[in-house]
Amino acid sequence: LEKGRVVLLAGGTGNPFFSTDTAAVLRAAEIDAEVVLKATSVDGVYTDDPKLNPEAELLPRLSYGEFLRRELGVMDATAVQLAKERGLPLVVFNVTVPGNLLRALLGEGVGSVIKEV
Repeated sequence: LEKGRVVLLAGGTGNPFFSTDTAAVLRAAEIDAEVVLKATSVDGVYTDDPKLNPEAELLPRLSYGEFLRRELGVMDATAVQLAKERGLPLVVFNVTVPGNLLRALLGEGVGSVIKEV
C-alpha cells in the first residue's frame, strides 16, 4: 500500500450474517481504497437476473440510492450502504471475460459503476 501498488484482498470476515461483499467493502474502507471491484459471472448490474430474465437490462452507471431503492441483487444491500457512507465507488464486472480484470483495474469502463451521480 505504501508503494502505491494494486492490492487484492480475498476472504470474508469470519462472522455470520456478513457476506463477502460486505467484507470487501469493509476492508476497502479500512485501507482507504479508491474503489471496490466486484468480479462476478455477469456483465454488471442488471434490472433483473439476466440468467433468468432475457429482458433484463444492463445498468452501466447508477447511484447507491438507485441500487438500494430497486433492491438489485448482484451485491448485498449492507455492502452498498457501507460503500455509500464511505463514498467508495463499486465496479461490478464479468471476470470470466478475458481481459476484463485488467480493463477494470485500468478504469476502462467495464461492467457497471455504482457511485454518487
